[in-house]
Amino acid sequence: MTKVIIDNVEIEVAPELTLLQACEQAGAEIPRFCFHERLSIAGNCRMCLIEVKGGPPKPVASCAMNVRDLRPGPKGEPPEMFTKSPMVKKAREGVMEFLLINHPLDCPICDQGGECDLQDQAMAYGVDHTRFQENKRAVEDKYIGVLVKTSMNRCIQCTRCIRFSSEVAGVSELGATGRGEDMEITTYLEQAMTSELQSNVVDLCPVGALTSKPYAFSARPWELIKTPSIDVMDGLGSAIRVDTRGREVMRILPRLNEDVNEEWISDKTRHIVDGLRTQRLDQPYVRENGRLRPASWKEAFALIANKMRPIDSSRVGALAGQLASVEEVFALKALMGALNVKNLDARYPGSPLDPKHGRTSYLFNSRVAGIDDADAIMLIGTNPRIESPVLNARIRKRYLKGNVLIGLVGEQADLTYPYTYLGAGPESLAQFIDHPPAKKERPMFIVGQGALNRADGAAVLGQIAKAAASLGVVKDGWNGFNILHTEAGLVGALDVGFVPGEGGLDTAGMLKPNALDVMFLLGVDEIDVPAGPFVIYIGTHGDRGAHRADVILPGAAYPEKSGTYVNTEGRVQMANRAAFPPGDAREDWSILRALSDVLGCRLPYDSLQALRQALYAAHPHMMRLDQIAAGDAGDIANLAKLGGTPEKSAFVSPVKDFYFTNPIARASAVMAECSALAQSAGKTLTAAE
Repeated sequence: MTKVIIDNVEIEVAPELTLLQACEQAGAEIPRFCFHERLSIAGNCRMCLIEVKGGPPKPVASCAMNVRDLRPGPKGEPPEMFTKSPMVKKAREGVMEFLLINHPLDCPICDQGGECDLQDQAMAYGVDHTRFQENKRAVEDKYIGVLVKTSMNRCIQCTRCIRFSSEVAGVSELGATGRGEDMEITTYLEQAMTSELQSNVVDLCPVGALTSKPYAFSARPWELIKTPSIDVMDGLGSAIRVDTRGREVMRILPRLNEDVNEEWISDKTRHIVDGLRTQRLDQPYVRENGRLRPASWKEAFALIANKMRPIDSSRVGALAGQLASVEEVFALKALMGALNVKNLDARYPGSPLDPKHGRTSYLFNSRVAGIDDADAIMLIGTNPRIESPVLNARIRKRYLKGNVLIGLVGEQADLTYPYTYLGAGPESLAQFIDHPPAKKERPMFIVGQGALNRADGAAVLGQIAKAAASLGVVKDGWNGFNILHTEAGLVGALDVGFVPGEGGLDTAGMLKPNALDVMFLLGVDEIDVPAGPFVIYIGTHGDRGAHRADVILPGAAYPEKSGTYVNTEGRVQMANRAAFPPGDAREDWSILRALSDVLGCRLPYDSLQALRQALYAAHPHMMRLDQIAAGDAGDIANLAKLGGTPEKSAFVSPVKDFYFTNPIARASAVMAECSALAQSAGKTLTAAE
């Protein structure tokens, strides 16, 4: 540690810190536009100027100088800095005056109004007049896609967006043309950005040059109620903030969580907002003469009760979907248990993941932050760029740090970082196991659902578990055996044991023709239910599950209910209610509670609090929010005992279209536009075209 004196206060700081970070540790506020903790240093806005005693007779850019670069005083005194001296005040006023020379005075119509760094810092550090009388320059707005709106007259060339796209997103689509006053930020050919993380540049932009196109002119920040919550678009569980006005969700923004998503979220997480109000189920429906018609709750429940009465419990099954919270899955399991139904499942057909193998057998055991410590990463049957874009950015961050080997067995794709391609399927994986590279200290396997959701999933998982033991992936002090989940609800469902009971059918068994007479679908929209069984669907949108249903019971979407989710690393998280479901729709657990009365097996909880007390009594780790219950690394050895011979077919990612992975996304017009743009960009033009 190094001693420094900042505004007459002596503190100790790490020598590798910038002067800006050192000043902030001392409690001083340093304005900045171009500096960002997660991006490389540009040093081009000069707003962070401070005075260094004994240094050059001019202000110093505190973001571009390290503590180790400071010289001590003539008698060995600690280096001294000032952040509020007359020199600093005059320098900041001058920089702000320069920044505002060409900035348009359009705050009343700017979408960034109320959340603008330039606005705030002009008030705090600027002056109330300007000495410049020349006309302001004008810059043509650029088209960079359907998600980010440009107003380049406001751009102050901080280059945060350029650095983010090339360093974090890994897709170098933004850059600068021209010099000096003629410098412009653009995609060069004015084509749409293709990164799944591109909308984070809106949060990074300190002025209103880049704003959210779908949200433009919708609301001002002071009109909104801000609710902290959790993202359910993938299995990562990114920390988000849901902003609502009245009963309507207006936008979704990221929250800081160093252990999970840092401060980034994917474009799907941010922009599925319009899907929450489109194609919503807002009242019960029953099928009559082959057509669905609106009905009352009483009528729908009565039809279910009449249908259930003569049917044997062995002919009844229940499936839970990818967006189901732990509470409603627990309630559905309790209801099926009261009816003596053992046909339960929440997994895709063929998935070998099972709580009987131990909790460690289906978690991302090294944790997301553990990627930063890995020195070798093997991706098996996964494309993390579309299955979990924020986690993929973490892998890229590790690649940029250096000294890491990355390999891939599965579909070849642009992952935004180089890797060694080893093959497409189990045979290539076997060759890698037979001829492994030199052992590393902290190797890591990231196993995707593309390697597991298949008929030979158990054999593949057993093969990977054996390799983990032989290659030192699992050892004392390190567990690099990681399952990457693409569904927000699956880990929670496995934690509460929502899998077939003794003699019960799994998902594949229930989907066979004539296997069941009645099926309960809790938000299940990703599979095709065969003709035959009477289908009761609890969900939010008129998607695939609702089209097949005989009775539809309208539920609440994730921002409209309080629910527990468990992310891919086993972290228990709480999604808070920010809005209310439309019409007669109800929270899913309350629908199941009311249905249990009609079916003559009343569930013993009348409130969400009582339900959670029962959940916590059965599964105590669910009450420890933002914590991960420790597992037993020996569970991986249980997987190594799984028998079978893997097939020769290649691993295929379960995510075909990043923008259409769930019913909320498929109902979103913004996601539809993004999907169409991505597909057109992926087409290879011939010479004739």
